[in-house]
Amino acid sequence: MNFFDSHMHIDDEQFDKDREEVIKKIYNSGVTKAIDLGCDIESSKKVLNIANNTNFIYVAVGLHPENIPQSEDELWKTISKIKELATQNKKVVAIGEIGLDFYWRKDNKQLQKLAFETQIDLANELKLPISIHTRDAIDDMIEIIRKKGIENSGVLHCCPFNPELVKHGLDNGLYIGFGGTCTFKNSKNAQKILEMVPLDKILIETDSPYLAPEPVRGTRNDSSNLVYIVNKIAELKNMPAEEIAEITYQNAERLFKV
Repeated sequence: MNFFDSHMHIDDEQFDKDREEVIKKIYNSGVTKAIDLGCDIESSKKVLNIANNTNFIYVAVGLHPENIPQSEDELWKTISKIKELATQNKKVVAIGEIGLDFYWRKDNKQLQKLAFETQIDLANELKLPISIHTRDAIDDMIEIIRKKGIENSGVLHCCPFNPELVKHGLDNGLYIGFGGTCTFKNSKNAQKILEMVPLDKILIETDSPYLAPEPVRGTRNDSSNLVYIVNKIAELKNMPAEEIAEITYQNAERLFKV
């Protein structure tokens, strides 16, 4: 089976000591395409450097809600730099990781919304899809998805298993990213959400080095663990794992145009 990891962070410092070995490992495991996502200017530059030296890795550049500057002036400057990175390198295939996260901070909600909406506008301008992060912000995320025109689609990354959010995402042409959380024994609504999502809108991801799936939960995650996610989706969908791997691969190629 070949796999397409639609969301990973191989640039994370947890891989600094053995990144080259891990990249070889994940490719040899059948992961023949992957998207590495930046979260700010520094990490976006780092993922570009990795991708430019690796044939099968592509890049999303963006400003994660946890990393936004604390003034509008600095926000505009930072997003301008994101635009420069996105237009200067052919390995950039999306804007991300962007979105809303009210788990860690609730005091800058309006600035988070502004950063998210501005980066949606940037993606529309550059004709790129987006990768969306949502945590403890379901209602606000639904509102923005409904009012903003997401012109080149995107993915609800590591989607919270919230039926209303998934419905609005699908209604607005978004893909749904399934990662390690769908394998967790205490995962709620995973089967229900998978029943809601058409096969042509499912993506698989690791969000590595985070959220390692069962049976390796709690370890450093990497893209070679996609097989566990595919097997779980296949089980819940009552389909062959090989078919799930192929469908999700084609879906990711279509979304990211690679």
